[in-house]
Amino acid sequence: MPGLIWTRLRQGRRTIDLEAAAEALPECFRGRPAIAPERCVAGCNACVEACPTGAIARDPLRIDLGRCVFCPGCTEACPEGAITYTRDHRLASTERASLVITGNEIPGVARLEKGMRRIFGRSLRLRQVSAGGAGASEAEIAALGNVVFDLSRFGVQFVASPRHADGMVVTGPVSRNMALALRKTYEAIPTPKIVIAVGTEAISGGLYRGSPDVLDGVPGDIPVDLYVPGHPPHPLTILDGLLRLLGRLGEKV
Repeated sequence: MPGLIWTRLRQGRRTIDLEAAAEALPECFRGRPAIAPERCVAGCNACVEACPTGAIARDPLRIDLGRCVFCPGCTEACPEGAITYTRDHRLASTERASLVITGNEIPGVARLEKGMRRIFGRSLRLRQVSAGGAGASEAEIAALGNVVFDLSRFGVQFVASPRHADGMVVTGPVSRNMALALRKTYEAIPTPKIVIAVGTEAISGGLYRGSPDVLDGVPGDIPVDLYVPGHPPHPLTILDGLLRLLGRLGEKV
């Protein structure tokens, strides 16, 4: 026991400081892509052809973060380095269209309107639904509860019942077998409520896009308040988007 106590004291505070989060990420971290259109060679479609999900298009060169699986295929295929990956974990957006980038812009997150922030800003309960997910995004969400990210310090917790929830977090491409359960979960959450699509699969279907067995992400009859790209998204990416939505980022906790 004394040894365990000493080890814990030696480790010190493990909870990450969000203001300095980028500095804690390793050099190999593959974050937000950046586009240098001036380097794009006319007629070259190497990056478009290399993308497994059709996230890249030309004229102008652009990347849909909602379809990107953050593989290195495009950067390896581009002979001029028109596409690079930064270490920036800020990827979330409240608008689906804002996930389509053409340069080095950061997708924007609009804060909830004042009344919603008053309700959810200090206490938010979420029901997570894995709608056919492979488990990667679900694992990153689970990591939000560990000592490093400590989601509960912001008053955000996951609950077992949608009737006890203020919102829903969706992962996976939404298989047809899960579509009814997803809609029933959404209906069971009291209003007002929010919906967060976590991961490329939940936003667009990801690698499963176009399959007859999936709905290519959250169906249109369920309004999404926050899109969090990634395959899977890093816990910091999820935290950043959620706290910006709640108007909490920048507060000392």
